[in-house]
Amino acid sequence: MDDGFEHAPIGILEVTPEGVVLGGNAAAGSVLGMDPDAIAGEPIDAFFPISVESRVPRAFETPPDAELSFEEYYPDLERWLAVDIVPSDGTVYVYLRDETDDHQRDQQLESLRSDLRRLTIGNELIADVLGDLVEASTREEIAETICRQLGETDIYEFAWVGERAVGSEEITLRAAAGTTGRTLDRIEDALDSDVALPELRAIERGEPTIVQSLSEEESVPEAIRRAAFADGLGSLLAVPLTYGSSVYGVVGVYAADCKAFSERERESFGTVGEMAGFAINATRNRSLLSADRVVELTLRLSDPAAPFVATGAETDTRIDMKGVIPQGKELLCYVDAETGEQSPDEIAATLADHQAIVETRTVAEYDGGGSIEVRQRAETPLGQLLSQGGIVRSATFGPDEDRVVIELPPSEDVRRIADAITRQYDAEVLAKRERKRDERTTGEVRDELTDRLTDRQQEALRTAFYADYFESPRESSAAEVADALGITGPTLLHHLRAGQRKLLAELFEATVRRVDPGRSSDGA
Repeated sequence: MDDGFEHAPIGILEVTPEGVVLGGNAAAGSVLGMDPDAIAGEPIDAFFPISVESRVPRAFETPPDAELSFEEYYPDLERWLAVDIVPSDGTVYVYLRDETDDHQRDQQLESLRSDLRRLTIGNELIADVLGDLVEASTREEIAETICRQLGETDIYEFAWVGERAVGSEEITLRAAAGTTGRTLDRIEDALDSDVALPELRAIERGEPTIVQSLSEEESVPEAIRRAAFADGLGSLLAVPLTYGSSVYGVVGVYAADCKAFSERERESFGTVGEMAGFAINATRNRSLLSADRVVELTLRLSDPAAPFVATGAETDTRIDMKGVIPQGKELLCYVDAETGEQSPDEIAATLADHQAIVETRTVAEYDGGGSIEVRQRAETPLGQLLSQGGIVRSATFGPDEDRVVIELPPSEDVRRIADAITRQYDAEVLAKRERKRDERTTGEVRDELTDRLTDRQQEALRTAFYADYFESPRESSAAEVADALGITGPTLLHHLRAGQRKLLAELFEATVRRVDPGRSSDGA
């Protein structure tokens, strides 16, 4: 071979028109993964790597009489090669260039573009789902909204929603949409037979779960793998419907592409699961608020997993629940503690030692007791009761009794809720009764509220309201409202706080038991 060819930066083979290799340079040997000297005298189809179309050997089936250029992928080499076949004066030159890096860059770029397209469509889709969830007023509408938005799209084949039965691991199919084929039938069969589904694993983990290559994933039941293969399904994303520590159900989204769901999509769909869980919880709360009748459930709670039970027993203290505010995976509780030998700070510290407690703060201390703010995790008996759409009407813990009274909407399976609590915790149902919700007219409510206020408190609140003192930003300062009333600023704030405390106590049905010495009970 010519010295110039030998040192050329690309691979070069010299071949006879009949396809016999005369030699090659070092670059050709590097590209083809062989010694160029060892191939001289061999037919080109005997050593040239195999490709799908085998275009190099085919070019020499008859002596080539014109230039030919193409690119092919060679699986044995795991390379893309650009090949130029150039006839010249009784010799054919085969020029070889490794284009693998360029192809990989193109594939990566196209993959990124595809991911971006899917991410853009997915984000728009998720935004639509979240927007429609806000309008859904029942659990049926929530399930149908998710399925319709996700299952009837160009990027996913179908979606189904399963709801978890109260106090049970069972999942009931609530809705489905899209081209479900045979796969949904096999999913329903699995739900009836307690077969482990990927969707159930997502519920156990409490986070979205991706299954790639659905028909080959051994953790998926065989019947579903076969159905998915027949229906042309490649992957699955299972998203639990969560609110705080509660998991209300799951949505399964199926796609044709084996790599349809990226890590970004998994995280984005987690937001859908949380929003749907929030919506389900909200529908339960609305059901209770709008119900003409409620079910009142009274339980004796003796489980040390309940921090107030444990603290009441340890400190020999009575603890009364004033209010509970669910905050996702936590509960913000306000309690009154009747102290004996221990101060409110000491009781708060004892509470803080419980594993379910996040933090505590002493709000106030008075003769014989104090008020404590307690932030606890929702994985407690109290959190479990609230997650079922209940409202804590009263709760008392201490040496004499540990009793919780909760109101539930009659539409809920109250017996199942009670069974779930007594099975999971040391608890006993003392009473269950259905009663009619108290009804009062707007005028009666207004009269009852205003009767609680002194004349000066009403005057202060009314003046401050009309002066836009409560607006944000304020249109009148405290000094300006006080001047209008002809009183000092501190006196105005005293009347406002006393009046607000009474109104809020009526609204949240809190019991204000503290009375400062020397001050009348109305605070004026």
